[in-house]
Amino acid sequence: MFQHDTLTQGLEVYRVGGAVRDALLGWPVVDHDWVVVGATPEAMRQRGFKPVGRDFPVFLHPYTAEEYALARTERKSGHGYSGFEVYASPDVTLEEDLSRRDLTINAIAQGPDGQLTDPFDGRQDITRRLLRHVSPAFSEDPLRVLRTARFLARYAHLGFTIAPDTQALMRDVSQSGELGHLAAERVWVETEKALGEPNPDCYFTTLNECQALVTWWPELTAEETLTAALAEMLSAPEEASLPLAHWRYALLVSVLSDEQRDTLAGRLRLPNAVAQLARHTALTKALLHEPLNDQRVLHWLERLDGLRKPAQVAAQLALVSQLAPQHQASLRAAWQAAQAVSPQALLREGYQGAALGEALRQHRQKAVANALSEE
Repeated sequence: MFQHDTLTQGLEVYRVGGAVRDALLGWPVVDHDWVVVGATPEAMRQRGFKPVGRDFPVFLHPYTAEEYALARTERKSGHGYSGFEVYASPDVTLEEDLSRRDLTINAIAQGPDGQLTDPFDGRQDITRRLLRHVSPAFSEDPLRVLRTARFLARYAHLGFTIAPDTQALMRDVSQSGELGHLAAERVWVETEKALGEPNPDCYFTTLNECQALVTWWPELTAEETLTAALAEMLSAPEEASLPLAHWRYALLVSVLSDEQRDTLAGRLRLPNAVAQLARHTALTKALLHEPLNDQRVLHWLERLDGLRKPAQVAAQLALVSQLAPQHQASLRAAWQAAQAVSPQALLREGYQGAALGEALRQHRQKAVANALSEE
């Protein structure tokens, strides 16, 4: 149950979506979303709610910053995630608003008295551990293919599966070409969330099974490549300075060639930090694939820009501790030895310009060699 505050007093407000679903599953409820029935945008603004976005009648509570959306219906009018005409009016019912949602487990509302409105048997599907679409309108929004795969990544360990008829709709959407109209940023948002879930491999295997992987991740569709990529992804280090989702992505694509990895990063319009971590992770794996020597280790440190950006080497050493712990101490000692070489000392010896750079590299390589020989 929940109580109205002064701003929502007199409004017909329901808690909806993930908060209701996770409470029924016994999961911690972090975020609350609300739907308001029978109100107008003007009435919301007069109460102090702040409108956000241009396409949907959504408002932020001025004190809690939680989202309050007016009950609405949607009609497909174009391609992709944003190709919808939205109708929001006081005459839109709660059931009509719930009917536009993706999965039955997300189409449950809770009133202030705790009573649930569940017109599509979402509670029963939670009991049955089933991800099932609300209506055939599921296929109008291609993003729902990714969302359903993401929910399986979250709940597979609880025994959830995707309903066969929902799988069929996901396949139909994939074959229609609609996935190609999604914005790359939206695809990455869903993928990043899935990579942080308990079973991220389920996201990619589900997309592959419904023929969605080929649209955005064609580099991973070969069976051997996908199998190897998923195995690598699940070896991600628990390294707190970087998000687990980013480590998992970096390891996932580490089985690809440099060209494939960069092409994929460009297609998904990845944040620079994620694309860079993927490049660095591939460098580290390549280093560990052959016996260590001073030349290869110094090249690794230079490519990581480790003498100017030590955090980047520290992150890769965390990966080394996961993949090849026997080499962590040697690589750390080599890094510290290279850092100890003083450009100022070489300047005092008379080195300048290109000669200084060459001398600096030679001294660093010698320092790395000494460090490796002592381990």
